[in-house]
Amino acid sequence: MNLITKIQNLFLQTNGPLTQTLAKKTGPNDLGLVPHQPTQTTSLVCGYCSVGCNLQVHQKADKAINLSPEKTHPVNMGKACPKGWQALAPVVADDRAKYPLVKNEKGQFQQTSWEKALDLFHSKLKGVTGDNGLAQAAFLSTGQITTEEMALLGSLAKFGLGIIQGDGNTRQCMATSAVAYKQSFGFDAPPFSYDDLRESDVLVFIGANPCINHPILWKHVVQNPHNPKIIVLDPRNTKTAQAATKRYPLKAKSDLLLLYGIAKVLVDQNLIDEDYIAKNTKGFSEFKSFLEEIDLAEVAKITGIKKEDILALPLTIAQGKRVSFWWTMGVNQGHQAVLTAQAIINLALMTGNMGRVGTGANSITGQCNAMGSRLFSNTTNLLGGHDFARPDHRKKIAQILKIEESKIPQKASLAYDQILDQIEAGEIKFLWVIATNPFHSWIDPEKLQRMREKLDFLVVQDLYSDTVTALAADLFLPAAGWGEKEGVMINSERRLSKVNPVSNIKVQAKTDFEIFLEIAKKFQLGWVTEAFSNPEQAFATLQKITENQPCDISGIAGYKEIESSGGIQWPKAKGNGEQKRLFEDGKYYHKDQKAAFLFGEPTAPPNQTSDNFPYVLLTGRGSSTQWHTGTRTDRSPILKKISPKEIYVEIPPAQAKELGIIEGDLVQVASPRGAITAMALLTNQVKLGEVFIPMHFAEVNQLLDPVFDVSSRQPSYKYTPVRITAQKSL
Repeated sequence: MNLITKIQNLFLQTNGPLTQTLAKKTGPNDLGLVPHQPTQTTSLVCGYCSVGCNLQVHQKADKAINLSPEKTHPVNMGKACPKGWQALAPVVADDRAKYPLVKNEKGQFQQTSWEKALDLFHSKLKGVTGDNGLAQAAFLSTGQITTEEMALLGSLAKFGLGIIQGDGNTRQCMATSAVAYKQSFGFDAPPFSYDDLRESDVLVFIGANPCINHPILWKHVVQNPHNPKIIVLDPRNTKTAQAATKRYPLKAKSDLLLLYGIAKVLVDQNLIDEDYIAKNTKGFSEFKSFLEEIDLAEVAKITGIKKEDILALPLTIAQGKRVSFWWTMGVNQGHQAVLTAQAIINLALMTGNMGRVGTGANSITGQCNAMGSRLFSNTTNLLGGHDFARPDHRKKIAQILKIEESKIPQKASLAYDQILDQIEAGEIKFLWVIATNPFHSWIDPEKLQRMREKLDFLVVQDLYSDTVTALAADLFLPAAGWGEKEGVMINSERRLSKVNPVSNIKVQAKTDFEIFLEIAKKFQLGWVTEAFSNPEQAFATLQKITENQPCDISGIAGYKEIESSGGIQWPKAKGNGEQKRLFEDGKYYHKDQKAAFLFGEPTAPPNQTSDNFPYVLLTGRGSSTQWHTGTRTDRSPILKKISPKEIYVEIPPAQAKELGIIEGDLVQVASPRGAITAMALLTNQVKLGEVFIPMHFAEVNQLLDPVFDVSSRQPSYKYTPVRITAQKSL
């Protein structure tokens, strides 16, 4: 049993005994456990992934000392993944950033005061602000801070500081789903509840590996009493695929064509819900005509799936009474990602698997507050899912915030990659990065290096000053993290849950909310401090903003109701109850209240394999103990101990044999963009012609081509041609 398999087996131990298991392996002191009983417990939602598990943090003398999952919470039901059990480690780490830092003439960080740091921020931003009040500046934010902080940042930057260009790292994970939902449904509205995982009799997972990536959601699947059929469409033989009733090992980035092939069979064999289609959708006749041109023999050839298997899958869907479709990054990160997500939505619509228990076209979100970012960060849309282009929406927001309507831009920001293009072109001189690490995570790290040379000033605001991005900064602002602030996060099922402060903020670190307010004061923006005086006031402001929107939360009785109820799914308008599942009445958010069938011609990835680069590189989450760029998980001695230490590449054994590679060899992985060295891990989790490297290692992004979906501007992390060359054995 190799190292990765051992780790993955450990991941599945998501009950309380995991803590005891790890304690036996490492010793109780490594876990931070104490022999005496804590005197106080605080409930809050986990700050890692989008599942939104509720954790009980135990503290003594106002200091957090341990935690446990909430036993009765509807999301995690007394369970936590390894990251959840170790959620305190990043907060109590000794190397937390403690003071503001500024680069001296030698390029070295020096400690400074908050007053001087904010004065420098003020002067540098004013230096790139024109007479029109607009700054040659941009911000890059995150799905990791609270909803109130996102809204405050977006309002401060765009309406107050003249920074009209801003985007978040949700562009890397969830932009595709947001665009697909908005275009198909009329609003960015994930329709499901986690209950649907337990109520479906057929579950279809496309480009998703919840067994490892969202193990608490997988527990819901395991608890499904209906003996469901589990269908997995994935190039890799993941843990989820291994647990499936049927796996479809399609070739990388052939999923759009396969989904159209499934839709064609459903139509040709009359396995569709004609009544639902007629009453609740539009564009089906055009979609039906489009499907007539789909050749199943060609689908089989391109996808690598046998024709008989393609014919069988629609029958499985049609035989199900409650069919749910689930996807995540395997779909979202592709060159035709939005069309692929919409092809999944089309399957749910044409079979009537929407708005009922156990059904839905369901996107599993990435970060803990990606849903909050999508609705309230003021980047891709105006606050609360409003439209920058609509005068009535701009007027509404201006009146609530008590600002001039002219302060609100009439269009959304440039996307992440377009902002970087503007920096490289010299059009943006000042960049403010909040709680993200793009110099590691972005698809084209060389571009970041070129961009840095063009910037006059880079500000990084984060928990740690040693990330790749922070080290490139001119000014570093130390921020508080999970467990040190108050606010709301929104999970994949649209559940608003509360975050509470449970430990003392390290030395001079401030919450992101406090930093934003201090900057607002420097620029004498009184309306900001009035609308966002504190997190609870900010939440009340957001409630007003969402009135009469699909995401209406005006009926929530403040923080108190969110905490006492274990979280509330939007919408909850005044006079209405919580709505766990959307579209139960068959009415969507387009003006005609119909969902749209959307489609387009499938195309091959623009960066095809060749004789020189014959293999396809896949990337993704490597393990349940790692998170993104490791900024926080690497602070946990336990998670670090049971995570892979060195970058590795998964290679099929038969392919390795042809190349003269054995397990443990150091191999060169080269793409047209560069080359890296990795350890060979031989596994049948990848098939011939494909290899896999986890995204957590910074080197992998050096290989990836800057290919983007045309609609969502989301990068394609899942398909890069490479070659593998043996170097030496360890």
